[in-house]
Amino acid sequence: MVTIKDIAKACGVSPATVSKALNNAQDVSRETAERIRQMAKEMHYLPNSAARTLKNNVSNNIGVVFQDDAMSGLTHEFFNRILNASKNELEGLGYDITFISAMIGGNSFVEHCRYRKCDGVLIVCGDFNSPKIRELVDSEFPFVSIDYSFEGHSSVFSDNDTGTYEIVKYLYMLGHRKIAFIHGEDCLVTRKRLQAFDRACREFGLEIPESYLLDGVFHDPDTAEKRTEELMSLPERPTAILYPDDYAYIGGRTALEKMNLSVPGDVSVVGYDGNRLSQVLRPPLTTWYQDAVMMGKLAADKLVETIEAKGKCKPEQLLVHGLLLPGGTVRRLKAGES
Repeated sequence: MVTIKDIAKACGVSPATVSKALNNAQDVSRETAERIRQMAKEMHYLPNSAARTLKNNVSNNIGVVFQDDAMSGLTHEFFNRILNASKNELEGLGYDITFISAMIGGNSFVEHCRYRKCDGVLIVCGDFNSPKIRELVDSEFPFVSIDYSFEGHSSVFSDNDTGTYEIVKYLYMLGHRKIAFIHGEDCLVTRKRLQAFDRACREFGLEIPESYLLDGVFHDPDTAEKRTEELMSLPERPTAILYPDDYAYIGGRTALEKMNLSVPGDVSVVGYDGNRLSQVLRPPLTTWYQDAVMMGKLAADKLVETIEAKGKCKPEQLLVHGLLLPGGTVRRLKAGES
């Protein structure tokens, strides 16, 4: 590993001069500083992060807490896009990332963050009411959360209210009155979507029976398959089904195929997320696109601002809007058709 002494020897200067040049000190001539920095670049010098942390009390390391209930990890495309966008943004701002686990540091996110000397934390996904998350929220670490807000702290939200409302409106405008909703497990996102679904139904005069509202699980095709079978076995079937996300719809599609039912001929379907899989299916899935890239970028920028402002940064709840992708899985119903 290249050291400051190696650069000093190559440039014919003292190690102290190299250190000053690399830290932009003013008492080194411009020509000498440029020559030292160019030599450091050619020799692929990397500063010692431990020494930098001791000197400045800054590690330029961001912790990421990411645990989804479906245990899909980084294969979860929605959160994968958020994390990748955050990673790219943070690296551009000079920060590394470390995934924080409760398995390290005595079953504590906080202790792992301290062990890794994190400057701040992105809480991307997890049980936001768990003691381990609450301990982190109450700790010394600045953080930004995704799709969940803590009082006095910044967060980034996808506009789930508008997304769900616009889906119901779209179905209504195409003649659908029997709309079923397989929603995700109980969490803030699900509650917002259910509230928007109820608001839209009341506004359009839709009376939705309880049998059309079924508990599902995000990113879980197996549960979606079972719930779809239940819906399509009812004496009065729905004409359209909303799924908690695009990936869960794969289970719904399987159930419909087993029952020899076609999409959208026998039933219309709508997903949520707008991931790449949804658009390579045939027909392409009608879905709501969530701008995960923008969510990840905003979360990274806000966290760095919070860290570098040292307590002077105003907490914000940032809302990211989405877009309806019409696809080909919703059929326009004729007058009187059900």
